[in-house]
This record gives sequence, structure tokens and C-alpha cells, in this order.
Amino acid sequence: MRKSQTAEQVLNNLQTSHVVANELAHGNGDLIKALKIAGMAGPFKVVDPWQLEDEKGVTRINAGGYSAVPFGDRYPELIEFVIHYLRQGSSMGLPQQSASEWRAELECRLVEKLAEHAPSHKDSQIFFSNSGAEAIESAIKFSTHYRPKAKYFINFTRAYHGKTTGALNLTPNPEYQQQLRHRAFDVITLPFGDAQAFTDEITRRGADNIIGVIFEPVQGEAGVLVPPKEFLKNIDELCKQHGILTIADEIQTGLGRSGYWFASIEWGGMDPDIIALAKPLGGGLTATGATIARRKIFGKMLGGLHAKQQSNTFGGNNLAMAIGLKSLDILEQGNLVERARLLGERGNKRLDTLAKDYPGLISETRGFGLLFAAQFAPVTPTRNIVYGPKQLNSEFTGLLALMMWHKAGVLGNFSLNAHRTIRLTPALTMPEQMFDEMFDRLEASAKEHRTSWRMFLRTNSKTVLKLANFALFS
Repeated sequence: MRKSQTAEQVLNNLQTSHVVANELAHGNGDLIKALKIAGMAGPFKVVDPWQLEDEKGVTRINAGGYSAVPFGDRYPELIEFVIHYLRQGSSMGLPQQSASEWRAELECRLVEKLAEHAPSHKDSQIFFSNSGAEAIESAIKFSTHYRPKAKYFINFTRAYHGKTTGALNLTPNPEYQQQLRHRAFDVITLPFGDAQAFTDEITRRGADNIIGVIFEPVQGEAGVLVPPKEFLKNIDELCKQHGILTIADEIQTGLGRSGYWFASIEWGGMDPDIIALAKPLGGGLTATGATIARRKIFGKMLGGLHAKQQSNTFGGNNLAMAIGLKSLDILEQGNLVERARLLGERGNKRLDTLAKDYPGLISETRGFGLLFAAQFAPVTPTRNIVYGPKQLNSEFTGLLALMMWHKAGVLGNFSLNAHRTIRLTPALTMPEQMFDEMFDRLEASAKEHRTSWRMFLRTNSKTVLKLANFALFS
């Protein structure tokens, strides 16, 4: 066992062999092992906010980060602000039982921004946590307290709301839900985008038995699935008619990534009762979750002597609040929400062209703002393949596609609920020339491979055998 280093030693003397070895020994070793086999384990150094350098000195455009890196890594304006905050600030770090100027300002700013698009939220309240999953957990608790006699939550196929226990109950993926020995509450899963199925289920179950409906305006981990535009509005109208709560999971789509501040409201025509936010609030530097709820809903759980029923040690800490506030400044002052919409249209055209020109490689593309997805044709035909090998083929296809783009100089995102789909979530600040270069690299890679089968043929045979051994015997 190698002797560990101090923080200063790590900062001044990063050694790749030690990093990977220690991760394999003491962290999520199998994940690092799989990434190491695929040649994607890193660690990576930041060249600039939009490019990363691997351990061999190769620079790649970073379109990964799962929507949590809104401005790129170590965005200079944000870094300078944080340094100034740490040197000049006098606020206590964890103001758990006192008022906080940073928390108060971020609360006010978020509600103010929300009320611009949904005036009914002008007096809403916010509970801060540390992640998107925690924001969903808070939304669950607010909802069940507000409608205590109701029994069911409604979610949708291929949704992703997180892996903590409550959030996992709302993430209808058997691969992840097998961790649950018992459900925390009853959930009805309906087809995403099918408003009639939703209407029929409300009639069948009875509106008084439904706590609320939780949804992503656009499903990210499902591979950027966009519902019919009228779907969200139809849900909203029916829920308001019957008093059923609407919970918008805007963790990926909110605060700019989708080309909207709040996609469920501005694009979907809704007025949700509860909104969960997270990823961009951290600016790529820290973890922050926020659950915004109407005052009457918030007060039902945290009113009077019950105000202590929901708490969080690190949620609302002043550094996170300061970063969140500065992140909103950068979004507004750089007009990044509108920029995401315009660049998104440009990127979608490039991806659509790739699917049209190379159908044996990319079977479908989808996009919404700066959320992009390419669904790859399976490496081998899936007809007459039983479930296990079929799923393995799907995951293997996705991994080969991620490796192919990695070799082409672009870092993408795997999709947890769509294994043959690789996503791109570039920074909202990425220079236009680099944005175009990213798609040029993808085009060159597609031209080189042309079919998914060639992805397999062009992968080193030792790598394929190691990956197969890992998948079958780990």
C-alpha cells in the first residue's frame, strides 16, 4: 500500500500511476477498471474551460460532465470570484441555524427568476441540499406531507430522478431498482409522452389517490427524449383540475442547458407546483441542489414547530450559495440561455446530417438546446437474442461509441437509461469555433468507421477480450 500524500503534494506533484492505482484499490475499483480497459480512466488536466488533457498529453474537447459543468472546467470568471470570496468574505461557512446573506440572496434571486416565467411562484420558498437526488428527496417529502391521504406517485417510463432511496423509487429502471428490498411508496409508471394514458389512469385510480406526478420536461438519461409539446400542458391542466401536485425535475433542463430557464414552463406551458434544480447551480465547482415549492406546500411540512423536520448539514452553505449566485450572474450577463438555444439548433443540424450520411453507424439523433444524443446502430443484429445478451450487446455498442468519440478527440456522456446512446453536453460558454470543431471531429470519425460493426473491428482485440471478461465475470 503506497503512502498517501498531503493536499499540497497532490497539487504540486500529480502522478497518474498513483491516482489510478489508489482508485482501483480504495474507490469504485470496478468502474475505474472498466474505464482503464477502455482507455478513458484519466486523470485529466484542465487545458482551458472546454478542453482536457489526458495522462499521455492528448487534448480533447470536453462535452461530458452530465450537464453539471455549465461554463466548462475552472471557468476563469468563476474561479476569480471564488478566490475573492475566500480572501475577502467574513461569512460563516455553515449557517445552519442563522440567517445568511448568501443563502437569502440566492433564494430571492431564484424565486425572482422563476416568477418572471411563472408569476404564481412570486412568494415560493426554497430548500437547499447537495445534489439533484437530494432535491428530489425533498420534493417527495413536501408532496407526501401536502397530500397525506393520497397513495400514489406517477412517473414515466425511462425517467431518471437519482439513485438515493426515494429518488430510485421514481427511477423505473430494473437494473438500478433491484437494490430496493422494499418500495418506500407506491408508484405508477406510465408511457412518457402519452397524455391519454395519463388521463385514463387518473380516472381509474381516482384523483384523490394520486399524490403527484413527477417528470423531466426532456428525459436526459433516456437519451434526450422530447415529448409531444402538448403533453406537459395537458398533464398540468388535468392535475390542476383535480388538485394533484406537479413536480418538475429540471435538474438537467433548468437554468439554461435546454435553451430555457425552465423548460417545463417556457416550452411546456406548465406551472409546476414543485421544481427541482441542481447541476448548473454548482458552476462545475461544487454540488448544490434546490427544491422550490409553493408557500402553502412548503409550510405544510416546515410550518411552525415542524420547521426542523427537514434539515441538511451542508445544504445552503455559504460557499455553495455564493457560487450559485455567481453562476446566475454569468448565465444572465452572458445571455447564455439564448445562446444555448441558438447553438443547439446548429448542433442538431450537424448530428442529423451524420445520421443521414451514416445510417449504419448512427440510427437516430435527438437534441434540445445543448442536450444532444446520438443513438448508435447495434454492433450485432439483435433479432432472436435473449434479454441478457441483447442488453450486453446494447451496452457494448454504447461503450464502443464512447471510445470511438474519445479517440476522435471528444469526451461524451454514457446514457444510464439508453445504453446505445451517447450524449453531448458541451459548456454553454464553448467558443463557436471549438463547437464547430467538435462536430468536425465527430464527422471525421463517422466517415472513418461508417458502421457500428467497424467500431468493433477497429478496436484492439485485447481490449475487446478484456472488456468481455470484465462484463461476464466481474
